[in-house]
Amino acid sequence: MPTTATTDRPDATALGRQERQVLSAVGCGLGDDEIADALAVPEDTVAELLARILVKLGLRDRAAAIVHAFDCGLVAPGRGPRARPASRTVAVRAAESAPRMGISLLGPLQVRRDGRLLRLGHLRQQAVLAVLALGAGRPLGQQELLDDVWGMEPPVANVVPVYIYRLRKALCDGAGPAVIERGPRGYQLVPGAVDVDVARLEELVTGIGKADRAGEPLETVRLCTRALDLFRGEPLAGLPGPLAELERLRLVERRIALVQRKLEWQLRLGQEAEAIAELFALSAAHPLNEPLAAMLMRALHRGGRQADALLVFERARRRLADDLGVPPSGVLRRARRMILRGDEAGLGPSAGTAAGP
Repeated sequence: MPTTATTDRPDATALGRQERQVLSAVGCGLGDDEIADALAVPEDTVAELLARILVKLGLRDRAAAIVHAFDCGLVAPGRGPRARPASRTVAVRAAESAPRMGISLLGPLQVRRDGRLLRLGHLRQQAVLAVLALGAGRPLGQQELLDDVWGMEPPVANVVPVYIYRLRKALCDGAGPAVIERGPRGYQLVPGAVDVDVARLEELVTGIGKADRAGEPLETVRLCTRALDLFRGEPLAGLPGPLAELERLRLVERRIALVQRKLEWQLRLGQEAEAIAELFALSAAHPLNEPLAAMLMRALHRGGRQADALLVFERARRRLADDLGVPPSGVLRRARRMILRGDEAGLGPSAGTAAGP
């Protein structure tokens, strides 16, 4: 028997008034005895009404009824039954007036509401939320969520609606409206209700490109620094699923490119000392990244440290031979030749480096 996990919006209009009351109470987590007391009817009547509800709506069990009660707007987590389903407009207005919630993906997943860290459940459930946050407001159907979180090993049970229900409760935390809504094309975060750090990162990257093209080095460095400050460690650390793995790789590369862009401009501005310390740390974390090693060599040479620059080359050469069995590429060999010749013109900060994030 099907559950609420369809692509259509749940609809409880087929139910009678008393059936809607029972469904609403079930969605609030009340037992049959509590519902019977609230409606002043025998407990057997409640059981019969619930059985009719399951048949009319094509639901499998009580758990599916709970999810359905929320999706059709009869219940909001932490706020009890509602007289009628809330419209999308009402949900958006409530979200706009509610305190901003922040979702951080540039490190281990964190969600804060009014500065307070929320508990999000187990890792697969967190991964569902991460996929929604990465969707940038785009509705995601159940199959897409399954593909992104479970890949080729989907769960046996119909867990996506249950995880969504639990996430709604966790994110509301007893205060404020729901921030996950369901539309005809799937689930999404309510527009304007959540601040996602990955979205802010992309906005800053756009600003960096504009400042770079306009030849504004100080603004470029400032924006790069703001973007890099968003990172708290490995993006999406520990989260399972194909999408999390792909985004983890993409965001790590984004971070490296941002650091390179910032350091290039710092070298152009004559800020070798500031750039060298960061380049050493980044090269140690990514020892096989040859453009980073070449940039460090140039920075050291421009700072009058030719011997240290050549030592960086030797370390990179040995690491490439030991780990990959390959010689240094052209970018490293050119940097070494220019240092040995003392060719300051050829040691410009942009020689042989990436163009930007």
